[in-house]
This record gives sequence, C-alpha cells and structure tokens, in this order.
Amino acid sequence: MASAAQLPLFYNGLEPLSSDTHAKYKVRPQDSAPFLVGQHAVPITVDEFPLVQRHMPIVFSVGDDAIPLALMGLNEGVNVFMGDDGKLTENTFYVPAYVRRYPYMLARLHPDAQELSLCFDPTSDALGESDEGDALFDNGQPTEVTKAILAFNESFEQAGARTQNFMKELREMDLLMDGEVSIQPDGADQPFVYRGFQMINEEKLIDLRGDTLRKISKSGMLPLLYAHLFSLSLMRDIFARQVQLGKTPQPQLNG
Repeated sequence: MASAAQLPLFYNGLEPLSSDTHAKYKVRPQDSAPFLVGQHAVPITVDEFPLVQRHMPIVFSVGDDAIPLALMGLNEGVNVFMGDDGKLTENTFYVPAYVRRYPYMLARLHPDAQELSLCFDPTSDALGESDEGDALFDNGQPTEVTKAILAFNESFEQAGARTQNFMKELREMDLLMDGEVSIQPDGADQPFVYRGFQMINEEKLIDLRGDTLRKISKSGMLPLLYAHLFSLSLMRDIFARQVQLGKTPQPQLNG
C-alpha cells in the first residue's frame, strides 16, 4: 500500500486488484465525479493536447519536474465545468484521461518490482461487492471489463512516457518560461494577474533554426507547442465563467 504522501491527485489509497480478494467485485455505473468538484487543474498527456486545447487552457506546472496541466478553473477550489453534484455542465466537454483512469492505476507493488500491477483506490464507490454492475472476474479469470480497464491504463502509461520525453526535450531546448496572464474585467480598478505556472517562450520558439527546428517538426512536437499557445486565450473564457458563476477570482493561480 502506498502512503498518503506518495499518492497521486484524487487517490486516497491503492490496493492491487486480485482475483482472490476481489472475486465478487463489480464495476458500478457512475454518472458523476465528486472527486473532481473544486479541482482547478488536472494533469494531461501530450497525446491529448489537440483535444484539450479546444476546451481548456494548457499550462505547465512549476519546478524542474514540470508536467502539462489542463485548467478547469483559474483559482484553487474552482472548477467551472463541474456542478456541485459532481456532474459535468457540458455534454461535449473533453474529459482528460487522468480523470477517466480513476479509481484505477498501474503501480509497482514494491520499489524493486519490475512489473506494474493494476491497482484501485479502495475508498472509491466505483467498484465493490454489489448486485448491480459488471463483474471484474469470472471463475478466477479477468472479464472483458477488467481487460479493457487494464488496456486503458497501459495506454495511459505509454502516453505518460511520451509526455516525460516531451518535457525532457522542452527543458533541453530551454523553451519553458514563467507564465503570467493579466485579465482586465470591465469596471475593475485593477487587472487580475495570474502567475504560478509555466508556458512556452514564444520568442525562443520562433527563433529556433536548423536541426532543432527540423527535429521538433518531424517528431510532431511543433504543433503540440502551438496547441498549448493557442489554448492560453481560453483563460479569459474561464475567467468569464468564474464571474458568471459568482466565484470571484483571486489574483493568483497555483497551477
């Protein structure tokens, strides 16, 4: 079991899924995600940039181990796409894979383990011994439902590896810079200035030449960088939604 300090966002615990211990477990139908209410930033993979940039701003967290984040709000505790009932307020919204993966994830059961095991958060009510839902095991063997969950988690891990390589390239090219967005609402004396995140330095990107430019163009990295840059205009849309919801912004983003 992982300690609380080691657990990723949303997870309160991790338990390996076992055909012995969880032989009677079923996946229960879920129509809400209460764990997402008030969550303003969600990790995403580079595979998702083209879809995410249509709905949410894409930024990068601060620090040396920066990761891409989709902003669902500009302030801590604000998610403009979720109702208080834990349901999305839009039908066509793209839900990041990190959210769809919960309550499952692949994890090493021991620090020296070579293989990743399919685990789940035992505090989630998405699975358990129940009369309704789809069985996870049948006669000790994983069902098609369990196989699909495993396949999704494996593809997520692969996308995560691609994202790590993407971030490594960004650091090597020194393309990340401290981000700042200033929004001046009508009637406000002072603009709201959001910091605490990183973004691509567009001037450095434009100045790339020769082998470096060819490399990121051939690898498919270049359009991803522009997807991020284009998405930043959505910060004003998120701000407007917060105002409309009566969730008065505070002039600081902790991305």
